Amino acid sequence: MTAREAELTQQLAQCQEALAAALRENQLLRQKVDLLIRRVFGSSSEKLDPGQLELLVLPEAAAAPAPPPAPPSQPTRPPRLRQPKAPRLPDHLPVVEIVIDPEPVKAQPENWRQIGQEVTEQLDYEPGRFLKRRIVRRTYVHRTEPDRAPLTAPLPPCLQERGLAAPGLLAHVLVTKYCDHVPLYRLEQIFQQRHGLNLPRQTMTRWVELTADWLTPIYQHIRTGVLAGGYVQMDETPVDYLEPGHGKTKQGYLWTGCRPAGDVFFWWNTSRAAACLDEIFPENFHGTVQCDGYGAYPSFAHGRKGAIILAACWAHTRRALYEARAESPKVGGWLLRQIQNLYRIESVLRDQNAGPALREAVRAHQSRPIVERIGRALVRFKSLRRFLPKSLMGDAIDYALGQWSGLQVYLGDGRIEVDNNRVENAIRPTAIGKKNWLFFGEADAGQRSAIVYTLIECCRRRGIDPYAYLRDILTRLPYMTNRQVPELTPEAWAKAHRKMKQAS
Repeated sequence: MTAREAELTQQLAQCQEALAAALRENQLLRQKVDLLIRRVFGSSSEKLDPGQLELLVLPEAAAAPAPPPAPPSQPTRPPRLRQPKAPRLPDHLPVVEIVIDPEPVKAQPENWRQIGQEVTEQLDYEPGRFLKRRIVRRTYVHRTEPDRAPLTAPLPPCLQERGLAAPGLLAHVLVTKYCDHVPLYRLEQIFQQRHGLNLPRQTMTRWVELTADWLTPIYQHIRTGVLAGGYVQMDETPVDYLEPGHGKTKQGYLWTGCRPAGDVFFWWNTSRAAACLDEIFPENFHGTVQCDGYGAYPSFAHGRKGAIILAACWAHTRRALYEARAESPKVGGWLLRQIQNLYRIESVLRDQNAGPALREAVRAHQSRPIVERIGRALVRFKSLRRFLPKSLMGDAIDYALGQWSGLQVYLGDGRIEVDNNRVENAIRPTAIGKKNWLFFGEADAGQRSAIVYTLIECCRRRGIDPYAYLRDILTRLPYMTNRQVPELTPEAWAKAHRKMKQAS
């Protein structure tokens, strides 16, 4: 081979290598574009298509472990009783009755005798209305002692001395902004255009600040109760806020802590660093924190020197595999099928209202073999190097292996859930709100919003009308002491009202 031929051969090899790298990069970029399109326009459900699972029996696309034998006998679901149909219209609604008689009867009622009636019910609505609550305090003098000083009843305690807003209006502003996600500038327009009332949003902003300060003790009690259980689900969501003096927005975060089947609290911080978790969790906290794979959580747990156990989320692992299933339908389908078996076991346990002891026993007998089977398969896929490290399936396998110790925590503790979907559900209302009000007006407004979001989300979890709760609490707060704060939480409020209904 001449020198020229050797040079051309080397150039050809380099071109072929560059072409292969470009094709690999093109494939990875196509996967990311397809994933983005599915996230924006596709269904958000992660349910498996039964037809996809049939790919497991196809001869091609090997290296997936053989389909496992049927899992150990699972307890059968108890038959679900058919719930009686609710009335078409609730019974608690006030009734306005309109009686319509035929014209001949109106003309000569003495000639007619009623033998029955036809009743038609319609659901109507009257918009909310403002009212002027006038508090009149009469002044008296003594009849027989005219020299005694005149006597006037003191003004009842209120949230703000000489304040314009009554508890009902304050509760309406909070619920409209944080539950119905209506920005204050829109609420200002609604008051002006539909009610002829001029209430600037700057005034309503001061009202929100006032009520958040009054509600702070209740918020702190809820947060303390969530952290006292020794098991907390955590997540965080970004929220923009205005930077003073620059007219630009920065990014802050609403951290969310949740106790499954219990309360939830929000915590605002302008950062997402691990130091934020040190502010949220007291130094004496010992327990389990369930979270996603964000790196701040391992750093936080490492700093607590063994006091914190991190439990991972199977839903995040499943989501990554679901998004990568198109790259390798057989491998993805097999792994998703195994995770589906884990969730079936959890579904049966929920239907049976199983306690921690029973859940731990069932998981040890039924779930642990499935988890171990998944672990062996992931290690094998990684060792065979079938998937590029930066491909969707390669990322999904790396994520699962990186979280593997945390994914097994729930097997040994019946209190731990299989995922942290409950805390993600608690964050969803704030995500809806962000689309409407876009950002917080300032950094300090973030913690005020966290306080109100905490109370409203706790109300939602217990099926409480947040307006009724906030109006009652804001009316009673000026009369209460710090020792009575536990009586004002949504949990205590709901129990008290249930007892009142039962007594009546």
